[in-house]
Amino acid sequence: MQCSITTPFQAKAPTSARTWTAKLLIAAVLGCGINLAHAEPQDANPASQTTLNEYSAEYIVTRQGERHGAAQRSLTRVDDNLYQLSYHSEIEWMIFSDERQESSRFKFVDGTVLPIDYVLERTGTGPDKTYKISFDHQQQQVFSNQSKYPLECTWNQNFQDVLSYQISLRQALSKGETKFSYPIVDKKGNDREYQFEVVGNETITLPIGNVETIKVKRVYDNDKRQAIAWFAPSMDHMMVRMYKGKDGVEQFQVELAKYTSGTATH
Repeated sequence: MQCSITTPFQAKAPTSARTWTAKLLIAAVLGCGINLAHAEPQDANPASQTTLNEYSAEYIVTRQGERHGAAQRSLTRVDDNLYQLSYHSEIEWMIFSDERQESSRFKFVDGTVLPIDYVLERTGTGPDKTYKISFDHQQQQVFSNQSKYPLECTWNQNFQDVLSYQISLRQALSKGETKFSYPIVDKKGNDREYQFEVVGNETITLPIGNVETIKVKRVYDNDKRQAIAWFAPSMDHMMVRMYKGKDGVEQFQVELAKYTSGTATH
């Protein structure tokens, strides 16, 4: 199954340096598919959860020990069962810069995440770009701002965007699950399958101190790429660190520097 845009969007091929910054920012949960995973606190009994708690988080972005930027995430309850997950990042590397603002609006109904729309606005070195994906659950169609027609794909009731799926991932972790798979429609309207599995438990050192975590890796079809995230059960399974590598070489690392929930700041 593959989504495609009826009128193809032509994009300028990036330089190698811009490719690095793009990967750096897209990842934020394993990018790469873990896109700086988000935190929506869980009830003691996840199966009974009907609401999500608001939060904000700040991260630092490094590459081989050198800081290259920062990122912020927040989860906001807009109205009743409607939420917005937002992400903003600013990265600088040599003469290149990359600033991104992403958001996902979704409904949370009976423990299920129903994406409504996803928006990415990117500025910096090279051309500015805006992507928007919207989901019409009633008509069972997916739309992109790159085409005036619905995307050509078979509807999947479990579709997620590149931010909203992380809500489900964290819920699954809170229930003790160890393998996860999500059908994703990415910013360009491509249909992808994101797969993850738990590696084990690990105590890691962060700017906020030592944290007990669950280590999760993204499953690729080859071993050339590595994407790993660490989630803290004591912080509502917040993603507190994320690593992205290729051929064993670090491309970037993201670490939690500050986390504010409805009741506490870390």
